[in-house]
Parts: sequence; structure tokens; C-alpha cells
Amino acid sequence: MCRTSPWAAGRNRVRGAEVPDDMTTIGLIGSGNIGSTVARLAVAAGHDVVLSNSRGPHTLQDLVSELGPKARAATPAEAAAAGDVVVVTVPLRAYRDVPVEPLAGKVVIDTNNYYPDRDGVFDELEDGSSTTGELLQKHLPEAHVVKGFNNIWAGHLGDLARPTGSADRSALPIAGDNAAAKQAVTELFDSLGYDTVDAGPLAENWRAQRDTPVYVTPYGAFGELPGTRASTQVVREALAAAK
Repeated sequence: MCRTSPWAAGRNRVRGAEVPDDMTTIGLIGSGNIGSTVARLAVAAGHDVVLSNSRGPHTLQDLVSELGPKARAATPAEAAAAGDVVVVTVPLRAYRDVPVEPLAGKVVIDTNNYYPDRDGVFDELEDGSSTTGELLQKHLPEAHVVKGFNNIWAGHLGDLARPTGSADRSALPIAGDNAAAKQAVTELFDSLGYDTVDAGPLAENWRAQRDTPVYVTPYGAFGELPGTRASTQVVREALAAAK
């Protein structure tokens, strides 16, 4: 599905912390639909993955067995410590449970979306004074949060991955406050099979939240396969159309 693409040699410096460009281990805090799909794409691209969830490593053995020797199960703190990049993919209501100390200085991809019926009401999201990405960044003050993977159904995420240069490649939006962290995520997404469109800082990640033009529908109807290609132009225009 995806080519194995070594990261360029060298290091990115992220606010004084060195982040290796040859990142190979992806930590996952949360291993549901999005997390397990990211893990499959990562293993297909040659990365190691460390999976975790709130129920314990023993509940992930079937997934680990499916993924093979490049995957292992751990606790959230262990996955956070092991990952070169860490994907936080938990319900928004649980974001305060994400371990803080082991993520200091690391690039963290935030897939969270806000569903009041599930998560409860967050006044700062209701009045627009904050975004979901900013909430996680505040919780992880020494990490470098980049919003990503939050606008696509997991089925489409697995279905639409294509090698670099493919004419039918799709793009995903990202948002973040640190240029080097966004570059690291862009390179990771490339290895997983996707182009990226920079939506700006975390304050702008509302443009890719639920019920916006770029949410789910550019990639096809929710629950239906195959997916539909969403080019960088399509994603860029959908982000711009958000109100």
C-alpha cells in the first residue's frame, strides 16, 4: 500500500530539542479505529509502532499479532516514552489523562474532535476562545502538538494511502505552532501515503473540525468504500471555505 521511505538524514531542531529525521517508532496513545489504522499504515511503511489504550496492553494482543514483529503493546506512558512521534487518539473528554512528562520535547499528533454528547460541554470550545489542539497543547506545555488525522474516517484513511508521486494521492490538513514539528509530521504523513496542507497555527485547527467542509466528505461518504481522492487543492479550498 505504501512505500518504505527512509527519512532524510540529519536532525530538526524543535525549540531547542533535537528531533531525528530518521524517526522510525510511532507511539500511539489510543488504539481505536484511527489509532489502529495509523498503526497499520506505519508498519506497512517500515516504522515500528508501540500501541496503548486505557484498558491495558493485554487487550491489544490480537492487533499486535496482526501487525507482526514491528508492533508491541505497552501502557500509555511507555508508548509516549518510546515514540519518536506520538499520536494521541483518545476521546476529547480523556485528554487530561494523556501522560505529560514522557512527551516533553516530542512531536505529538492530536487527532481529537469535540463531540459534546460524548465529551461533555467545553465552554472554551463553545465560545471559540480555544481549539481542541490548543487544549492538548496547554496540557502538554513542553510538547509540540500538531493537529492531524482528525478530519478523515478511518476506513478512508486506510483505503486512500498512496506512494509518493501517485497521481491519485490524497492530502490531509495539519495545524501547529512549530514549523519544525509540522515538517516532521509532513514527512511522516508522506511515508504513510499522504500529502499535507498546512492549515496554520493550532488556533486555526477549527477549520478541520467536524461539520466543516474538509471534514470526512472530501474523501467520500462516511462508511462507504472505496474512498474518493481529495487532492491538495480540494483540501486547501475546503479549509478556506470553513466559517
